[in-house]
Amino acid sequence: MMRIGILAGGGRLPLMIAESAAARGTGVHIVAIRGEADPEIARFPHTWVNLGQIGRMLATLRREGGEQLVIAGGVRRPDFWHVRPDAGFFASLPQIFGLVAAGGDDSVLTRVVRFFEQKGLQVWGAHEIAPDLLADAGDLGQTGLNEQGRRDASIGFAVRRRLARLDAGQSVVVADGRVLAIEGAEGTDRMLERVLDLRDREGVDERQGVLAKGPKPGQELRIDMPVIGPRTVDSVVAAGLAGIAVESNGVLVLDREETLRRADANACAVHGLAATLSARG
Repeated sequence: MMRIGILAGGGRLPLMIAESAAARGTGVHIVAIRGEADPEIARFPHTWVNLGQIGRMLATLRREGGEQLVIAGGVRRPDFWHVRPDAGFFASLPQIFGLVAAGGDDSVLTRVVRFFEQKGLQVWGAHEIAPDLLADAGDLGQTGLNEQGRRDASIGFAVRRRLARLDAGQSVVVADGRVLAIEGAEGTDRMLERVLDLRDREGVDERQGVLAKGPKPGQELRIDMPVIGPRTVDSVVAAGLAGIAVESNGVLVLDREETLRRADANACAVHGLAATLSARG
């Protein structure tokens, strides 16, 4: 039986990976970061660590995870006064300083993966361990994108591709052929708040426009796969948009049943667009 360790930060994703892997017969052990991971991880075999306990973290992943690792969930910038480092932390100081000094999200994430690989662990992506979380192609819910929505989605995907070299643009909002917003460091939810403010100022009442979301070319998907979930749907509806277009097999759908229930209740389209098709737009 395959075993895997899950290094769990905040959010629902670590739990959903554990559930999916366990359902497939994979042995799971969660190494949960204190102050970040959901207490519900106690449903699975688990070990709590703080960010300074690198030695304990690595030893547990090797022993309980069969040297196989998936990293999932968010981690806030730590308060180094409360890290409580162990011997493994001090032994890894050169690599840790390299992570802190790295510029750009992609550079940092690539170095995180490399750090664990250098420690003898094989790093997997959430999409490889829990492929059932990936968005399919086509309409995921009961509401489909209309023709204008499909054109907006194609424009959004084209903009995302152009922005790839700038380490930006995982999400783009397009309405009636006009780019309304491009995701920056603030994340998707904050970007959608900007869209709502813009539409309020312009007095737009009709629901139109699409959130186009997918991975950037060259993005380190083993640790940074784009996601949507119930909160994404709520934010899209609140921003007055008509739907969400995601790159099929390139975006994870969290809590799929609840996500699509909310989308259907609000006539919000959720559509998976193949990368090859979006490239023609």
